[in-house]
Amino acid sequence: MTKSESKRSGVSAISAAAEQVSSGSLDEDFPEQSPAVKAKAMKQTSKESLHRRNTECEVFDDGTNTFFWRAHTLTVLFILTCALVYVTLLEETPQDTAYNTKRGIVASILVFLCFGVTQAKDGPFTRPHPAYWRFWLCVSVVYELFLIFILFQTVHDGRQFMKYIDPKLGVPLPERDYGGNCLIYDPGNVTDPFHNLWDKMDGFVPAHFLGWYIKTLVIRDWWMCMIISVMFEFLEYSLEHQLPNFSECWWDHWIMDVLLCNGLGIYCGMKTLAWLSMKPYQWQGLWNIPTYKGKIKRIAFQFTPYSWVKFEWRPASNLRRWLAVLGIIFMFLLAELNTFYLKFVLWMPPEHYLVLLRLVFFVNVGGVAMREIYDFMDDPKFHKKLGQQAWLVSAITVTEFLIVVKYDPHTLMLPIPFSVMQCWFLGILLILIWTLWRFFIRDITLRYKETRRRKQEAPVDWDRQLGNGSTAAASGRSKLNGSSEMLRQRKS
Repeated sequence: MTKSESKRSGVSAISAAAEQVSSGSLDEDFPEQSPAVKAKAMKQTSKESLHRRNTECEVFDDGTNTFFWRAHTLTVLFILTCALVYVTLLEETPQDTAYNTKRGIVASILVFLCFGVTQAKDGPFTRPHPAYWRFWLCVSVVYELFLIFILFQTVHDGRQFMKYIDPKLGVPLPERDYGGNCLIYDPGNVTDPFHNLWDKMDGFVPAHFLGWYIKTLVIRDWWMCMIISVMFEFLEYSLEHQLPNFSECWWDHWIMDVLLCNGLGIYCGMKTLAWLSMKPYQWQGLWNIPTYKGKIKRIAFQFTPYSWVKFEWRPASNLRRWLAVLGIIFMFLLAELNTFYLKFVLWMPPEHYLVLLRLVFFVNVGGVAMREIYDFMDDPKFHKKLGQQAWLVSAITVTEFLIVVKYDPHTLMLPIPFSVMQCWFLGILLILIWTLWRFFIRDITLRYKETRRRKQEAPVDWDRQLGNGSTAAASGRSKLNGSSEMLRQRKS
């Protein structure tokens, strides 16, 4: 049984104990231990109810624990041992030093992945299987170690080291310029007046759409996605003097990227989020479903989330959340820029499989990291430290940027145009002014108005109290006079 399954079974046991406490059957079965067990059950149920947020969907699970959900630690250890025994006793070691070095490194990585998949700590995601997400956690560790190794090499050695991965690498490549002739309709070209538009229709168009669809599923907020999308286009405008790849036509920036590719991807992502938030999360064991149609549907739903939490970032609620959202946007933009700058400094063509593998890597680890960041920001009392995947993703993003800084500082130090500096300085100044007004000046003003209002209402309340006191005194004297009259009548 994995940790996630044990948690689910623990929650079901807690709910059963709570039902026994409420119905009184717990006292009948265990009369001696009933006070302690009752207190423990009530304490745990209250903790679970407090931990469940309003934005989290309710989950119903029958608690079926099949062979698929078990950890299989002994099985993996036995298979790994057999493979090592075969290599040691039955396989003849080649005399090629370079080949043996590559094979030894790959074998070391595979052993580490086997250990991590079976023994690493579970994250917030459990579907399709917790081992899947443990695998990507270990891949994150391996990738970060690889980046650290590249960072400690010289520029020439680091670029030539890439030849050990692919002999075609290690050669400087020209950057493609997407700018140039920006006419949508070119009357000079009689055969194809729209050739500029068709030239831009390359593999990056579906990549933009699919990328922003997945980013929307990761961020789960329309405003944040649109801000990141527009901000990256501004970054391309600002850095096109460093990378020619950023030089695009105006309609390529705002129509094809922001409106069509990114906008359509964000729209489809939000529709998927709406479906996931409305979907009932009722899980049943595969062998407990009688029909074949139900079994096929259950297998398909295995690749959907086990539960769903709607992200409510609320950046303007307090200063901590505002700074956290700004940090998330900054790290997103930095990771996007690293994609282009790493290709530039390590001499990798855009269509190389390593570039694609890096994007697939961030797709798998980004969702887990964002969920851990949201839990740490939204519920710091329960989540007292940043999640392991979020920590690794942040370290990877920073290490990639440091590699770019070390390998090509000349490109990064090219003078920024003065108009671009003015725009960025104005934007940063506006953000700083709004932060000071929203979280400092506005709060001080509201506190001052509240204090002044209370002071103005205090004399009115004091007059009312005095009025009530005089009325009460008068009524007291009338009662005293009435009692003295009754006393005289009795005496007479």
